Amino acid sequence: MKLTRFFKTLLITMALSVPAFASLADPLPALKADPAKISVSGLSSGAFMAVQYDVAFSASTIGAGIVAGGPYNCAYANPFGVPSTIATCMQGIPDSLASYVSAQAFADLNKIDPVQNIAKQKIYLFSGTQDIVVKQSVMDSLRDFFSAANVPDANLVYINTFPAGHAFISPDFGNLCDVNANPYINECSVNSGHYDQPAAIFNQIYGPLKPKAQTLSAQPIAFDQTEFAGSLTGMADKGFVYIPASCQQTKGQGCALHVVFHGCGQSVDSGAGDDVYSKVGYNQWADSNNIIVLYPQVNKSEVPLNPQGCWDWWGYTGLDFQVQSGKQLSAIHAMVVRLTGQ
Repeated sequence: MKLTRFFKTLLITMALSVPAFASLADPLPALKADPAKISVSGLSSGAFMAVQYDVAFSASTIGAGIVAGGPYNCAYANPFGVPSTIATCMQGIPDSLASYVSAQAFADLNKIDPVQNIAKQKIYLFSGTQDIVVKQSVMDSLRDFFSAANVPDANLVYINTFPAGHAFISPDFGNLCDVNANPYINECSVNSGHYDQPAAIFNQIYGPLKPKAQTLSAQPIAFDQTEFAGSLTGMADKGFVYIPASCQQTKGQGCALHVVFHGCGQSVDSGAGDDVYSKVGYNQWADSNNIIVLYPQVNKSEVPLNPQGCWDWWGYTGLDFQVQSGKQLSAIHAMVVRLTGQ
């Protein structure tokens, strides 16, 4: 009698556990987005990460939008040890030439794509005059890094006059322009409206845009990141992707792909909810311009030590963090390969 009761309890427990497994995110869809139209952008640690991806995979990346980031391999291209160089890479004047030389060295070792590819890219840079987290001197060094990489002046836009704090700049969501606080999304007035940073990034990389969608044709969907990124990457179990209805209908053919890297503390599980993947404003422009938007996620963690939920730009996942074999970079690239069918 007791044994029968035990098995009944076991069966009930198993039955109750099924919805938990069923609620796991689906796999990232296998699509055929245009591999000649891949680009990236990001804020803060996500901006450093966007630079790393842009440089490491420069042969397949056509442009980048960097909001409050710094030069490639900044934490190791400056000569004073990691604790000091992290401060230099956020508040000081990083050595842009040393960053470029380190990129050349990694390319010579076949750890990243040839640096000559960078010269072909379209680059958008943004630094607010009220940013107290990543100072403009750091972004100035990033501009100099791209100049060292022979990006023509005509292909590089540097916005550095807005009285903005440390944030993505959304046309219709967030704090006042000069704020440096959660959710690190601000609104800034310009002329008779608000500055639309996603539009500016897409326009710089992809050229003139169709008007943004007033009503989205789809919604962002969660996908399982664990098949790309193990626990030692610090990445979340779920990422998000926005696939316009037009791109769903064609399985991605003819659609561009843009990767958005959130900043520290901006992942869903870090408390930001859907702020980045739904409210910054990328999706409205993506919807009407056939752009798939990938929003990978990294969480706060104790192992690896990442208490602020930042992307790895100083080596907490290993000393190869800035090259193609790095745990996070290789995971993101695998997602890009899935979405482009390469």
